[in-house]
Amino acid sequence: MTRAPQPAAPVRRAGSVLVAASLIAMTCFASSSVDAHASRSPKPRPQTTAPVYVAYVTHEGDTLYEIAGRYLRDAGDWAVLSRLNHVPAPRRMPAGVALRLPADRLRQDPESARVIATSGPVDHAFGKTKTLYTPLIDGTTLGEGDRIRTGPNGFVTLELADGSHVSVSQEGVLDIGRLRRTVLTGSADRVLQLQRGEVQSEVTHATRKDDRFQIRSPSVVAGVRGTHFKVGYDSETRATAVEVLDGAVGVDPLASDKADAAPLPGVPLQASAQLVTARFGNITRAGDAVGAPVELLPAPALAAPAKVQDGKTVAFDLVPSAGATAYRVQIARDADLLDLIRDLRVGEPHADFGDLADGTYFVRIAAIDAHGLEGLPQVYGFERRQLGLTASAAPRAGSRDFEFRWFVSRSTVETRFRFVLATTADLAHPLVDRTDLTGGQLAVSDLPAGVYYWTIVAEQFENGRFYEKSSTVRSFTLAR
Repeated sequence: MTRAPQPAAPVRRAGSVLVAASLIAMTCFASSSVDAHASRSPKPRPQTTAPVYVAYVTHEGDTLYEIAGRYLRDAGDWAVLSRLNHVPAPRRMPAGVALRLPADRLRQDPESARVIATSGPVDHAFGKTKTLYTPLIDGTTLGEGDRIRTGPNGFVTLELADGSHVSVSQEGVLDIGRLRRTVLTGSADRVLQLQRGEVQSEVTHATRKDDRFQIRSPSVVAGVRGTHFKVGYDSETRATAVEVLDGAVGVDPLASDKADAAPLPGVPLQASAQLVTARFGNITRAGDAVGAPVELLPAPALAAPAKVQDGKTVAFDLVPSAGATAYRVQIARDADLLDLIRDLRVGEPHADFGDLADGTYFVRIAAIDAHGLEGLPQVYGFERRQLGLTASAAPRAGSRDFEFRWFVSRSTVETRFRFVLATTADLAHPLVDRTDLTGGQLAVSDLPAGVYYWTIVAEQFENGRFYEKSSTVRSFTLAR
């Protein structure tokens, strides 16, 4: 049985300090050693950073063999522990001895990410070349080395072991660079590499100071310790946009594409080149300094939030926002937008998504500023219930009657109709206002010459809800 390390009082050793806090203690020796004669050398030697160690407090009967086998990558590293701590390997140690374990040799177990939602074209590949792609479906388990690719109107959301969620929008490419947990410390190390498109992350708050969650694009590293944020990379402009909805994100220039490039685990966000807090974002182009934070635009509003989407297409009108140069409108099956199905960027406060199956959905809207940063979002629920209503009018042959006809697409639901006829387009003073109609036609007799306006309103009651659909106001001219 594996025994958990126990806390111990601080132990002071020559040249270093080990502090045991909680179950383990992380001690970083950041001092640099420089040759004493460097000042006399024409070319100073580069500084070298001392190694980082982790303190382990022994239990009664522990041996270096067992400790190395449990907590180090190579069980043969017991020899390293022996030299480092001046402890003979075969000896069984008493409880309470503080040992130093090299942090770069700690054993890490792989973790996985589970696909919880997909929509549209989504596939994945594995291996160095990543040339063979297979469709990605709900429930698939992914790990280090996997690449996710989404096509037009393709979306996927992953759930990590700690409950964090990562969503990849359409036309995106995301590599899982590192997904591990250190056995001794329990710290999580997660590095995702965004090659193209946008990824939105809702990250569970880190519980250990060495927990790491980073989204890396070809121009920046965005690190968090628990927040809700987005990172988007435009491969044409080589610019990365970071937008923070909650918490804070440390943004640094990408110095290397290696998974263990700086900033390292344990580095506080405040040490980043730029700290971007909630309701702010920034844009950084590859090779440039990290962009300064910019306040995000406030969330816009829908013009008719209670409207039932009953037309041929699903369309939304937004209340224009000051400072907005464009808008983004997304549709999902859930309120958290983990299951995205549509995504549009429009230059005007109107978005038309075309046809959509009947059901309950959620729409998220946001304004985009002149920098290209997406502002704060607003989410509305809406119902899609298509109700087609066609209508026509014509004089009845051989009579002075004028006949009106109409038809509804959901004819299996009991429907009542209201017919309104007036001489003005606003229908303010109707000549005919019938609210008791159940059929699909009506004849009006002896109309004098003139211009007339009319409409038909269909009313249905289904599943405890009332629905109403009006035809457009139509007109005709009657000459006698």
